[in-house]
Amino acid sequence: MLDIKFIKENKEIVALGAKKKKIEVDIDRLLALDDERLKVLKEVEDLRSEVNRVSNDIARDQDPALKIQLIEEMRAVKEDIKAKEENLKTIMEEWQMIMLQIPNVTSPDVPEGPDESGNVVIRSWGEKPIFDFTPKEHYEIGEALGFLDNQTASEVAGSRFTYIKGDLALMQFALINFVFDTLTNQSILEEIIKEKNINVKAKTFIPVVPPFMVKPNVYLKMARLDPKEDKYHLEVDDMYLVGSAEHTLGPIHMNQTLNESEMPIRYIGYSPAFRREAGSYGKDTKGILRMHQFEKMEMETFCLPENSIQEQEFLVGIQEYFLQKLKLPYEVMLICTGDMGKPDFRQIDINTWMPGQNTYRETHTADLMTSFQSRRLNTKVKRSDGKTELVHMNDATICAIGRTLIAILENYQQADGRVKIPEVLRPYMGGREFIG
Repeated sequence: MLDIKFIKENKEIVALGAKKKKIEVDIDRLLALDDERLKVLKEVEDLRSEVNRVSNDIARDQDPALKIQLIEEMRAVKEDIKAKEENLKTIMEEWQMIMLQIPNVTSPDVPEGPDESGNVVIRSWGEKPIFDFTPKEHYEIGEALGFLDNQTASEVAGSRFTYIKGDLALMQFALINFVFDTLTNQSILEEIIKEKNINVKAKTFIPVVPPFMVKPNVYLKMARLDPKEDKYHLEVDDMYLVGSAEHTLGPIHMNQTLNESEMPIRYIGYSPAFRREAGSYGKDTKGILRMHQFEKMEMETFCLPENSIQEQEFLVGIQEYFLQKLKLPYEVMLICTGDMGKPDFRQIDINTWMPGQNTYRETHTADLMTSFQSRRLNTKVKRSDGKTELVHMNDATICAIGRTLIAILENYQQADGRVKIPEVLRPYMGGREFIG
């Protein structure tokens, strides 16, 4: 959520930002409501002060007749206060509804564009593998080796579910262990910071297994509830299954004031993710690319406002380190205004090469929200000078497990049907060189 003072002082910037993100919002109506809100609020406060003043007069006055008169007058004033408070409640409901619709403004370096066609590749890494045979798609490899079973899963749970079995299941846990070992190793983080020339502390990440369900009001504060049609809602309990680990990592410091000396605070969370994939009927139905249930590992960080851009670059550096260690070719992309999320100030995606599909596919995203989420969550930091302000928040994928498995299967496939294990994962898989 943006500060109403910022919106008032930068009306055109906020309105243009919403338009670029393709979000319709009536800024003029909001500002008119805010003027009315402040007017009625002052009236209520003035009347309450009058009631308090007269109440003191009643307590001091010795004239019974005058006391009765003042009490009657105050009864009328209290009725007036009640009516104004009801009006204020109505105003605040509409005011808050519009405030929640307003997206974050964007960083000056964000490219303007209508949709994904406006995204800009800023760098790439790695050589695409060359095969002396026609490379297969991941689902062909996985099914042939008995690692993927969508057919049985569809009979048990429906379409867009699968069984991941055998060595591929072991590889999934190898990835998880590799990530935890990386993000809890200060030396590796120092190496990434030095290579990328980033000015951040090499503070390690705290491993977390967060809740897999979230309350609607908390989801709303995270600005991740919409589109609701893509979420799994448990009506009996009025809870949502999370679509990603950061949905419950972000609120971990809700209504808390952190100390400047603690910053940055970094978490690495593992969680299943649940998405209805509404609107994607008939798209990517084979294999495990677009599932209703999958697993992700997400980084969530809380930092000082002046460090948040560098913190995002650090998270992207970690993502690149991860892919480089797996020796998977990728491209880094700056996301344009029309393809960005509502709370994002700046978004960077990484797409990994999938030779079986002959294209890059999104595997990582890094979102800088500045204070957009922390204002809703009431997450603050107390500075060394005693002043308190909102923290800045970043979240970023470190491993979308299903898509990483896809990339490994397709990039490391062999002519004899086996799959070579990336060297960095072999210590987690008994030292073997191949699966299948």
